[in-house]
Amino acid sequence: MKDTYLSDCCGVENIKESEFYDAYKIFFGTLFSQSRLKIINLLRNKGKMCVTELVKKLKLDQTGISHDLTRLKKCGFVQVEVKGKYRYYSLNKKTIKPIMELIDKHMSNYCIHILRGKTK
Repeated sequence: MKDTYLSDCCGVENIKESEFYDAYKIFFGTLFSQSRLKIINLLRNKGKMCVTELVKKLKLDQTGISHDLTRLKKCGFVQVEVKGKYRYYSLNKKTIKPIMELIDKHMSNYCIHILRGKTK
């Protein structure tokens, strides 16, 4: 079967349609994890934090948080800054912060009522 290419979709040229949808899966799969969402929201509120601070605040194990941060970093959700022996993680303010704000607004308008058992 011949690959279908998307022409200049979202500023990306010559991307295979299958790659495009696989990238969607990676992006939304990153958001699907409750622990990663907790890290994202904590960084939204607190700014830069190291793994030790995240472990203490979230009461999750260090290995799990480290794995989550690796995924978040790989996908561009967080940035890392090394200071001495510590790595400080912060949310990608250019893309992820506005996306999360938009998601929050959408959820409050269209999704919260489902949890509360109301129809809209």
